[in-house]
Amino acid sequence: MLDPVSYAIWLAVLLAEVVSLVCMIRGKALAEHFTLVLYLCCCFAADVGARSIIKSSGYESDTYRYFFFYSKSLLIICLYFVLMNLYSHVFSEMGAGKYIRAGAAMILGGTAGISYYMVAASSDRLVTHFAVELGQNLYFVGVILTYLLWFAMAKLRENRTRVVQLVLSMGVYVSLSAGSYAVNNLYPDHNGFWKYYFPITSMWLPVSWAYTFLKVPAGTRLATAKVLAPNA
Repeated sequence: MLDPVSYAIWLAVLLAEVVSLVCMIRGKALAEHFTLVLYLCCCFAADVGARSIIKSSGYESDTYRYFFFYSKSLLIICLYFVLMNLYSHVFSEMGAGKYIRAGAAMILGGTAGISYYMVAASSDRLVTHFAVELGQNLYFVGVILTYLLWFAMAKLRENRTRVVQLVLSMGVYVSLSAGSYAVNNLYPDHNGFWKYYFPITSMWLPVSWAYTFLKVPAGTRLATAKVLAPNA
């Protein structure tokens, strides 16, 4: 069973996801940012599924362990579609959509292949190790791709406020997640703070997206100078 803190965090995450979905629908972003809606729906389903498994099998069960790592990997893949959607928005005027999709497929396939090779070459070939290795590698590549996108936005002088904020929120999330995987490898004990870290950080995207679509009107633009030098 979940302890009171974990249960409260679980409820807060579900509420944040639902509020974010409502804000996107009210902001008429379903067509333009369908991948964001899809990602939040998958997150909601995964959180409800995890709660059901914990209730029936327990937090320490192998069933929950398999579900957690593989659902996390699937969510990271969905997050890549969100990232590619942002790439498409930034490069929309260049007609580079098909090249972005092809590049995303190659990156996903290559990362999965490398992750499998690293696990297959080890002496301990547990299937959960592949999910952990895949998630860690995908987050690391996600950090690189997100900051490359920000660099491209600066070069292209992208100033659509919603796009800028969505990319920034993505950068914060993938950086936190990649860092947590690295620290978790050094300190694998989940009984302390790290037991709550992933659920807490998972609230960042729905909360930041809800704020973006609730407070930032569609079509608003930043001054170019603020995009290129936000601390100026």
